[in-house]
Amino acid sequence: MVGPVAGPAPERQIARDMARRSLWLVPALLLACGAIWGLPGAAGSAYGLVIVVVNFLLSAALITTTARISLGLMMGAVLFGYLIRLGLIFLAVLLVIDATWLNLTALGLTIIVTHLGLLFWELRYVSASLAFPGLKPSNQGRS
Repeated sequence: MVGPVAGPAPERQIARDMARRSLWLVPALLLACGAIWGLPGAAGSAYGLVIVVVNFLLSAALITTTARISLGLMMGAVLFGYLIRLGLIFLAVLLVIDATWLNLTALGLTIIVTHLGLLFWELRYVSASLAFPGLKPSNQGRS
C-alpha cells in the first residue's frame, strides 16, 4: 500500500479516449439544444461538454500522478479529488448562473447526460483483463 504503482497508466488512456469520443457528441448536442432552446441552449450545451471533458481529464491526471507516488496517496486523492471536482463543477455552473447567453436547463442536462452517456459508451471499449489494462486491443490487422 505504501509503494508506487509501476507500469502503464490506463486511466489516462481511457480518459483521452472518452474525450476523443465526446467529439462525436458535439454536433448532435449543439443541434438538439439549439433546436430546443435556441442559441443560449447551444451555448449551454457547449459549456457543459467542456466541463465534462475537463472533469474526466482531471480525474485521470490525479490518479496517474498519485499512483506513481503511492497507493495510499492515490486512494486519498481519488476520494478527495472527487469532492474537489464536484466543487469545481459547482463553481463552473455558479459562475454562469445569471448569464443570459446560456440556458441553464441545457447546461444541466448536458452535464448529467454526457457524464453518464460517455461512461456507458466507454464500457464497450475498456478491457477488463490484466493482460490488456485500459482499452481493448483493436482487431485491425487480424484475419
